[in-house]
Amino acid sequence: MRLRSALAAALGAALLLVAIPAPVSASAAASGRFSYAYVTVEGNEASGFLNDPADGQCFNLPGVGQENPEPGHSPRNRTDAWATVFGDTGCEGPSFRLRPYTGGASERLKVRSVVFG
Repeated sequence: MRLRSALAAALGAALLLVAIPAPVSASAAASGRFSYAYVTVEGNEASGFLNDPADGQCFNLPGVGQENPEPGHSPRNRTDAWATVFGDTGCEGPSFRLRPYTGGASERLKVRSVVFG
């Protein structure tokens, strides 16, 4: 009878280990798309986006860096992570947080960089 109890306990412990999810790695990525609008140096309307961006990494948004005097605007966060947008490159300057999946802002919010997580 003790052998059966020990076997049942060992089997139960093994099943628990299999059921527990593995820890998330430090290089996790936000799933989904982050998008924004901007005006090119030539004066044309354009859209930019990041697909499945890494968490905790600062992204200078393409098209609206130091080479463009106009920042991006109207950000939309359709990822599964919080996005913090910044008014300057290097994730500096004024910031604003956008919620996962549905976060967005109007054309009044000016952006040049973003970090997720």
